[in-house]
Amino acid sequence: MIALLAAFGLGLDWLLGEPTRWHPLALFGGYARRIEGRLQPRAVHAAVWGRLWGVLALVLAVTPWVLLAALLARLQWLGLAWDVAILYLVVGHRSLHDHARRVHDALARGDLADARRNVGMMVSRDTGAMDPARVSAAAVESVLENGNDAVFGALFWFVLAGAPGALAFRLINTLDAMWGYRTARYLHFGWAAARLDDLVNFVPARLTALTYAALGGCQRALHCWRLQAPLWDSPNAGPVMAAGAGALGIRVGGGAFYEGEWHERAALGEGRPVDPGDIPRALRLVSRSVLLWLALIALGSATFAAAEALRHA
Repeated sequence: MIALLAAFGLGLDWLLGEPTRWHPLALFGGYARRIEGRLQPRAVHAAVWGRLWGVLALVLAVTPWVLLAALLARLQWLGLAWDVAILYLVVGHRSLHDHARRVHDALARGDLADARRNVGMMVSRDTGAMDPARVSAAAVESVLENGNDAVFGALFWFVLAGAPGALAFRLINTLDAMWGYRTARYLHFGWAAARLDDLVNFVPARLTALTYAALGGCQRALHCWRLQAPLWDSPNAGPVMAAGAGALGIRVGGGAFYEGEWHERAALGEGRPVDPGDIPRALRLVSRSVLLWLALIALGSATFAAAEALRHA
């Protein structure tokens, strides 16, 4: 059953894409900002108290919606429909594909300004002075990393804990994107969201990296993962991007401007520099990975059902 629900949820995402109006995650972002407005000013000065206020904000933001999802998931056939709807809303495979294709198409027609604008919707770094190679690299990095954040992480927790698990994962991921910055405003307040996001992403990120490796240049991908991932700031993005770039036989990473300041970053992958044609290659890697995950989930479900039937025979 879980394999069918996962297939329906991912299928709906691919057919419909994300809602263009009143997206629940956008509404959640507004709700989280109101909590932040009440609690964040208390979290600026003392590290311990600041972190405690951040923990409270995290609990208040996530818990009510996960409990509601858990209650609705218990409603027999309506609960199954709810499971599919939740997975559809928290997965972003089609959205990731559409954003990246817009960058590729702009580069293909020589419209660098439009390519910069579109890649700026995918990454947080400064894009105004990027050349086509850096635009392409930024898009590929985003596709590889968000393959985990927007697809496989939610799918992993859906299989493990149903709709409540997938929803909790995506809400935590959203809060990390909002609060998980090492700035004066969020250093203490965002600590809980950032650390919890690291925790819930730990296993999915490594499964994603392993999937990328299995579907590309496997030995090269594993080599890049082992040597380069520890050099990356994020404990989960490092393995995913290093393995993905290695699987594709390209180099990503390196320094970039963030809010006008140059930040040194490790190089990831191995092979030639990125070109615009690598954007659809990265998208195909993510799509093939989705199909492999669905096949493995179906195989696991069938094996479990057969084992249960034998046990009760």
